[in-house]
Amino acid sequence: MLTQKIVELREKLFSQAGLVEEMVTKSIRALTEKNELPAKEVIEKDEAKVNNLEIEIEEDSINLMAMYQPEASNLRTIVMIIKINNDLERIGDHAVNIAERSLNLISKPQIKPLIDISTMAENTCKMLRESLNAFAENDSKLAVKVCKNDSVIDAFLEQITRELLTYMMGDPSATDRALSLILIARNLERIADLATNIAEDTIFAAKGDVIKHHKRTK
Repeated sequence: MLTQKIVELREKLFSQAGLVEEMVTKSIRALTEKNELPAKEVIEKDEAKVNNLEIEIEEDSINLMAMYQPEASNLRTIVMIIKINNDLERIGDHAVNIAERSLNLISKPQIKPLIDISTMAENTCKMLRESLNAFAENDSKLAVKVCKNDSVIDAFLEQITRELLTYMMGDPSATDRALSLILIARNLERIADLATNIAEDTIFAAKGDVIKHHKRTK
């Protein structure tokens, strides 16, 4: 009975993950396609869905622990679900931030092509998918790969910030638009950090290795 309940709980978690990934994709698409609709969907509909599902998953998890008093691997799984659920809700918050900034930029002339931000978003979403796959399969090798890719996203943030600061210095009228793009990149970087958190927790569950703060693992 407990095993089936945990399976159902995991299914809800993966539904949550799919929703927040879609939110990130929509928020970036609104920016690159200059289309308000995806951003408004993220802000007006998707955020409420994520918040409601986050509460539901947390309550279900707590009820399972209270009713069945699970031990060992079952307890670790439920605790990880609670932690990942919280990380996913925060990713949803960052997607909303990106959507709001995108709405601010849609009606304004582009400072530069948005290829790098689009690529950064694609890589960030890939990290999120792989971190959840690693958790689902208890795959520590894939989780380690996710952690290593965090540095790629950090490099994107540095590159984008440096380039946009140059635009701001050359054209002060571009400051507001440049700052919005920098904040979008920073939100993507935070999403990648949260995906890394999920991967780190998976490594701990699978191997007992603690690599928080990016300690190396074999």
